[in-house]
Formats: sequence, C-alpha cells, structure tokens
Amino acid sequence: MGVRTSISASSPPARIENVRIGNFRALQQVEFKAMTPLTALLGANGSGKSTFFDVFAFLSDCFSEGLRRAVDKRGKFSDLRSRGQSGPITFEVAYREGGLIGGRRPGLVRYHLAIDEIDGRPVVAAEWMHWKRKSWGAPFRFLDYRYGQGSVISGDLPEEADVKTELPLAGPDVLAVSTLGQLASNPRVKSLRDFIVGWHLSYLSTSDARVVPEAGPQEHLSRTGHNLANVIQFLGERHPHVLDRVFSTLRRRIPKLETVEPLSLPTGHLLLTVKDAPFEEGVQARYVSDGTLKMLAYLVQLSDPSPPPFLGIEEPENFLHPRLLGELAEECEVATRHMQMVVTTHSPFFIDALEANQVWALRRNERGYTEAIRASQMAGVPEQIAAGGSLGQLWIEGFFEAGNP
Repeated sequence: MGVRTSISASSPPARIENVRIGNFRALQQVEFKAMTPLTALLGANGSGKSTFFDVFAFLSDCFSEGLRRAVDKRGKFSDLRSRGQSGPITFEVAYREGGLIGGRRPGLVRYHLAIDEIDGRPVVAAEWMHWKRKSWGAPFRFLDYRYGQGSVISGDLPEEADVKTELPLAGPDVLAVSTLGQLASNPRVKSLRDFIVGWHLSYLSTSDARVVPEAGPQEHLSRTGHNLANVIQFLGERHPHVLDRVFSTLRRRIPKLETVEPLSLPTGHLLLTVKDAPFEEGVQARYVSDGTLKMLAYLVQLSDPSPPPFLGIEEPENFLHPRLLGELAEECEVATRHMQMVVTTHSPFFIDALEANQVWALRRNERGYTEAIRASQMAGVPEQIAAGGSLGQLWIEGFFEAGNP
C-alpha cells in the first residue's frame, strides 16, 4: 500500500503544486498549475479525465513495480505515446515535501521523468530533480540521470557547490529515484520516492465491497474496497474513536442507518452486517444498497488514521444519491487537511460544493488532444458566481468553455 505517515496537525502535508504531461495518450501537452488541495476534473466522455487520473497510477506503478511492468499493464509503449507523435513521454511534478526541514517549509522540488523505447523496451531517457535553495539564483539539479548513467548530490540539504557522486544504475530501464531513494544518504530523493509510492488511486467497486474476506484486521482500504470489513475491524480494534466518527457521519448522511459491524465466522471469514431502523437485526452487506455501501467505503477511506499523501477518486457519483454528493465533497474538503486529492466527476452536485479555482474542465481540441481550463479563468464564470450562480448549474447550462458533451 506504500509508505504512510500518521496524521500530525503541526506538520503540513506534502503538496503537488504543478503537473505537466507530454505525449501521454490524449495528454499531448497539458499543464495543471497551482493545484489546490482538492482538485476536481470534469468533462465529456473521452475528454482525458481518466487519462490524467492514470498519470498518477502510472508513476506510482513505475516506483513500486518498475517501468517495464507499469508499461506492460497498459499495453505497448506505442499505446501510451500520443497518436501521431514521436519522442519521449514526459512527466513533470513540482511539489513541496510534508513537514519541516531545519524548522522551515521545504522549497519547491521539481521532478522530471522522460521515458522512451529502444529495441522494443521502455527506457528512462531522462530523470532529474532540481530545486532552488536560496531566494536568489537559478534552480540546480541535485539528481541528473540519462539511460541509467548520472550523478546525485547527497545530504539533507543539497547545495549546487556540493560534490556530485557518479552512481550508475543496473540498467537504462531503472528509475534513479526508485533506487537511490532507498539510501539514507539521499533524504530529498527518498522523500520523493516515499511520496509517490504512497499515492493511492481509488476505484471503489460495490461488488468487491460485498465480498466476505478472510478475517483479520487490515490497516488501509484497497483500491477496489474488497477489504472493507477488514479495515472496519482494524479501526474498531485500534482506532475506535475514528470508527465512531465514521458511523456518526454516516448516520447523519443516511439517517435510517444505525450500526455497521464485522462478524467473525467459524469458517475464518469476516461478514459485514448493517443494521437500519426500525429493524432489530442487521443484514449482510450484500443486501445493503449500493449507495450506502459506497458512502461507507468513502468515509472509511477519508478517515484513514495514516492517510496517503495523495488520493485519487474516480467518478464518486456512481450509485450515490445526488444529495449525498455535496456532502461527500464536504468530507473530501475536511480530509485535505492531511492529504491532497484529485476527483474525476460528471456530477454537477459534487462541484456545486467547490470553488471555481478547484475545478478544471477538459475537452479535446481540433487536433484530438486534451486541453484543460480552470473554471475560475473562464470568461464570465467568476461574475456569474458572484451574482449567485453555482458551479454545477453554470456547467450544466453551458456557461463553461469546456467540459460539455
């Protein structure tokens, strides 16, 4: 599940500020600047929302499973490169680490990864990290690799004048950050590696959440939610106050619901039961409505005592009543105190609860590639909101420059 850290109110979480993608499927040249802690993406089917979502999944897979495996999971390298284009696929992430370094908020670190193909094999054409240590001067690279060869400046606070160490990698398909980030001598590289490995992309499935898993507490919800009962068991044993808060919120959102309990079976499995008023006995989770089960899973995910630094949620509106979506957006806002989130959606009810600078609309241009436009930068939208309009209403009524079918 990646590297997690416990919630600390005094420690600011890591934040992605900018993302730039080149030659990745429909994202031929797209940049998201000044990203907010909660970012919502909307657009027509095929506009590129899921592809942007997969950028984070792909990078996480590269770090946890290796470049070759990350590519193979998605087909061939040629399937990933933008159609009609040549050259490498590029990703660039600018972020600030969580916590403090020397009592101060860390500077902005920019990570660049370019992957290409040689003799049918994906390779790392370029990989570097840079930052600016002082208020003056240009940013400098403290990690710089090409095709498995390069150097790194070690130390807690790398300086441009520090010694660069040449450390060849095992091959041209190996990521330098993934390898060197395992060494204590490279804390800035390690921080990036831990950050990306810790990302969690949620593809919650109500059918998976209904399974009867083997008994035993599990700390984090899986991508599909198949271990929901195990995580509820873990929270009940280790963090009962968190579980109480989850159930209290769920009862407030779904008033008829009373309790949710995991029951250990003689077979060694764990059965999730849900009791609602006015009945005296609960029913198995497989008989509970999709919406109730999915809302429960989202609240459990958002209440993780050791949350991921970054959480992606794809189309939360599926199976949820429209009135619950605004409330879910509110819960997401609360959770961003401890993690950053990106949500893809088709729901005006979800974005109604957000501000215009949190919402990006995607569309395909005349060349077939994705463009991204921030709602707050669309002509007339800020004025309409100031006059009392809601984001969801403006989108549905066609006031947005992009994002419509």
